[in-house]
Amino acid sequence: MLYGDVALRLRELVRQTCGMFEIEIIRGVVSKDHVHILVSAPPTMSPSEIMRRIKGRSSSKLFEEFPHLKKRYWGRHFWARGYFCVTAGELTKEMIDEYLSHHFEEKDNPNFEIAP
Repeated sequence: MLYGDVALRLRELVRQTCGMFEIEIIRGVVSKDHVHILVSAPPTMSPSEIMRRIKGRSSSKLFEEFPHLKKRYWGRHFWARGYFCVTAGELTKEMIDEYLSHHFEEKDNPNFEIAP
């Protein structure tokens, strides 16, 4: 479901939500059915809090702005229940870039892409 206008709006919602909580998006990609983001967050915010904010706000806004999503996701569950989180302390920038490079082609915005 994450393509076209929905993907573009989702990317903007993630950016807005992160901005509201002083979370810096270092790198990200919106794929067809999931999102990868590498962030730098205040130490007072837990990963679960970050994901609750991003997933909650984005799903509410997407359902509001794209009525066809309500029909497809009739239970009002746009996102899956879980998420995967890992700290990047042990990873190098090159390792992260290599991992994320498999999910998109370079376009005009190298920090938060929409996958083809």
